[in-house]
Amino acid sequence: MFEWLTQPWPWYVAGPIIGLIIPLLLFLGNKQFGISSSLRHTCAACVPGNISFFQYDWKKEGLWNMILVLGVLIGGFLGGYVFENPEPIALSASTIADLRNLGLTDFTGFVPTEVFSWSGLGSTQGIIMMVLGGFLVGFGARYAGGCTSGHAISGISNLQLASLIAVIGFFAGGLIITHLIYPVLF
Repeated sequence: MFEWLTQPWPWYVAGPIIGLIIPLLLFLGNKQFGISSSLRHTCAACVPGNISFFQYDWKKEGLWNMILVLGVLIGGFLGGYVFENPEPIALSASTIADLRNLGLTDFTGFVPTEVFSWSGLGSTQGIIMMVLGGFLVGFGARYAGGCTSGHAISGISNLQLASLIAVIGFFAGGLIITHLIYPVLF
C-alpha cells in the first residue's frame, strides 16, 4: 500500500475526483470552489474589527473552504515528507534540454532546487519569481475574483463567461512567462 501511495497517480484517477467536486458542492448548497477566498475567511475568523469586508458569517460561507485548505496543507505534508517518492520525476528529453538551456541542472527533486530553495530565493531570479511573482499571483487572484482552480473548475462548470475569460488569461499569461520572460530571466 505504501509503495502504491508514493507513485504518481494517473490522470484517469485524479480527473474524475476533481470532476465530482462540483456536483458534490452543488448538492451541499455551495457554488464556489477555490483556494484564494480562504484568506478572506481566515481574516474574518481571526481579525476582530470593524472592517466591513470581513463582517459576514464566515462559519456559514467559508468553513468548508478553510477545511479544504487545511486538507491541502496536510496532503502536501504527507506527500512531501511521509509518502515521498524517492525516484526523480519523469521528464521528457526535450523538457530536460529546455531546462538545461535555461541554466537548470538539478532534476532530482519535484522542483528545480536552483530556483525553489532558500538559497535560490536570495538570488535575483528567486526574488523576481517567488516574491514578485507570488504578489502578482495573489493580486491577480483577488482582482479576477478567484484563483485558477476556482475559475477553471467552479466558474466554467457554472457557465460563467467571466471565468472562461479569466482561464484564457491565465493560460495566455503562463505561455508569455514561459516563452518570453523565463528565457530573459534565466
